[in-house]
Amino acid sequence: MTRISLSLAAAGLMSASLARAGEVEVLHWWTSGGEAKAAAELKASMQKKGHTWKDFAVAGGGGDAAMTVLKSRVVSGNAPAAAQIKGPSIQEWAREGVLANMDSVAQAEKWDELLPKVVADGLKYKGHYVAAPVNVHRVNWLWANPEAFKKAGAKMPTTWDEFFTAAEALKKAGIVPVAHGGQNWQDFTTFESVALGVGGADFYKKAMVQLDAGSLKSPTMEKVLTTFKKVKSYTDKNAPGRDWNLATAMVIKGEAGMQLMGDWAKGEFIAAGKAPGKDFVCVAAPGTAKSFTYNVDSFALFQLKVAANQKAQQDLAAAIMSPEFQEVFNLNKGSIPVRLGMKLDKFDDCAKTSAADFVASNKAGSLVPSIAHGMAVPSAVEGAMKDVVSQFWNDDKMTAAAAMDKLAAAAKTK
Repeated sequence: MTRISLSLAAAGLMSASLARAGEVEVLHWWTSGGEAKAAAELKASMQKKGHTWKDFAVAGGGGDAAMTVLKSRVVSGNAPAAAQIKGPSIQEWAREGVLANMDSVAQAEKWDELLPKVVADGLKYKGHYVAAPVNVHRVNWLWANPEAFKKAGAKMPTTWDEFFTAAEALKKAGIVPVAHGGQNWQDFTTFESVALGVGGADFYKKAMVQLDAGSLKSPTMEKVLTTFKKVKSYTDKNAPGRDWNLATAMVIKGEAGMQLMGDWAKGEFIAAGKAPGKDFVCVAAPGTAKSFTYNVDSFALFQLKVAANQKAQQDLAAAIMSPEFQEVFNLNKGSIPVRLGMKLDKFDDCAKTSAADFVASNKAGSLVPSIAHGMAVPSAVEGAMKDVVSQFWNDDKMTAAAAMDKLAAAAKTK
């Protein structure tokens, strides 16, 4: 999944008769079938309130082009209403003094009660809401083809030892054990699931979120790295550069047995007409059943000058967190609602498991942010750590000790 950013721009003056209605110009990447349906729902919700919705897309650069346009708009004093920004980047924008205080909407809609504290805190700056959340993706999933497992006489793994036993059986049956795409974010998606499964949530938080030097250079991290490298031995020679969805397709077709990937992979299975529990299996990555690595998409909301557009922006924030939008968007996206306590009757078993684990891990303190997807550390540190992990994955001569030294150095990147 490419790192993509989205922005929503508000513009235009309304006539006196529509003084309370604003215009939201929407700069977005919701172009696939399911996402386009979700965008249409948000548009309809805004139109019901009398606001005008205008589509405007900035293509290319995996979202880099959209961020360039966003920066130029903000610098020129023509800020958009909102932009898809997540994780520590929200605070980076807030420090520039350009984000709007959304506390009035958050209080009216009871966001503090409806969001896990760890998620809510990521949407605030100095205690004030400056962003609205769209969804929750669980990253620490293992996807498997039950027919491939049956053919290999293997059982679904819950530990890393069981994972390698299953991988060996799949290999002997002539099936690629692990479908992987050799891109740095995919390497890191696998790495963080191994780190969580081998080290547990407390180790993950210390090493991967707090960037504690002692944890980054510990015996536990050495075990994480050696386990991670062993996973590579069960991937195929064509893995380098492969897109994630092509790796998922290998599992769908039974060419591969397993894939470690976030729940956006489910959308590929569903689009191929496959049913969860029958044609494919979703289980937590080995050793991570009681933890949850989250990736929350959200909209940072920018300060606007025109009162009508401020009202439209507030209505947009409320609509994003509404049960109606949370349901339709997440049914189409493969993710789950970020809003707690929603009815999940229309969601499949993978989503229901994810939602239950989201709540349980929040209570247990094992709900942790994904580095691979921009949720945990500043972007410069994230990039440096991804480079080290991919270097270790691809260089058979690089030792775990050398990788730990490089990770500790990457953690200090400014």
